Amino acid sequence: MTDLSYTIWNSMSDHALAQHIGVFIRHHRMEQNKTQDTLAKAAGISRSTLSLLERGETVTLATFIQVLRVLDQLQVMENFNVSQTMSPLELAKMEQNKRKRASGKSDEKRYKVES
Repeated sequence: MTDLSYTIWNSMSDHALAQHIGVFIRHHRMEQNKTQDTLAKAAGISRSTLSLLERGETVTLATFIQVLRVLDQLQVMENFNVSQTMSPLELAKMEQNKRKRASGKSDEKRYKVES
């Protein structure tokens, strides 16, 4: 697969992106020496649906995921991870509210022996 920059991905049409995905699927199917029939049966789809996917035609997202799973290529889903980011202002507020020192008062009360 080629390493395309964000601007190239952004400038590609939806159909061109779908064709790129199709090339990816076909490449990995062929690399694993699987026929369309074999892969389609393992994924629970028809051979014609797999053929549509490989040609860059419209298929469902569920179909795409099933094929990725059978090809053991679910690692592409890593690109969809969302990490929580905190704004600098939120981080500063959290730091401001952090304890700066221990008062020692709560420990004294907890361990005080009553007579």
